[in-house]
Amino acid sequence: MHMSGTRVIQAEPATVYAALLEPEMLKACVPGAQEVTGNVQDGYEAVVVQKVGPVKATFKGQVTMSDLVENQKLVITGEGKGGAVGFAKGGAEVTLEPAEDGATQLSYDVEAKVGGKLAQLGSRIIDGFAKKMADQFFVNLQTAVEGPSAEASEEGGDGTEGDGKKGWLGRLTGRD
Repeated sequence: MHMSGTRVIQAEPATVYAALLEPEMLKACVPGAQEVTGNVQDGYEAVVVQKVGPVKATFKGQVTMSDLVENQKLVITGEGKGGAVGFAKGGAEVTLEPAEDGATQLSYDVEAKVGGKLAQLGSRIIDGFAKKMADQFFVNLQTAVEGPSAEASEEGGDGTEGDGKKGWLGRLTGRD
């Protein structure tokens, strides 16, 4: 199955790019992620618990980053095994382009496959689940990078536009 989409994130491309490479950010963004460890060079190990239709499974797998073009593009590839339930694998090509007011336009093309008992659930359930997972990942990324005050600013909040933009980096480094 193939999915694509675009989001505008209120942060510079360098900030969004750095977030996509950070294990703690990946853990925060992948729906159901219990653990994400590793680094860009060696790849990441991940444990994700998900419920697909009536089937709940714990997937253990690897995630690699490739075709890295700093602050512009990267490819995320992952594969997880859920034991008797089956497997899931896929990848996403992510491109970042500067947008107005220092924001970033993030575009993604996702390709995903499942096998085993999961595949028996039917393409409608699997396709819907895969789309929901991809959308949720990028919504979570946008929320984490922009910080909780970004929505309040958009809705006419207190006008402190930059407050949430660097929150995730400060939380990770302890420099808030």
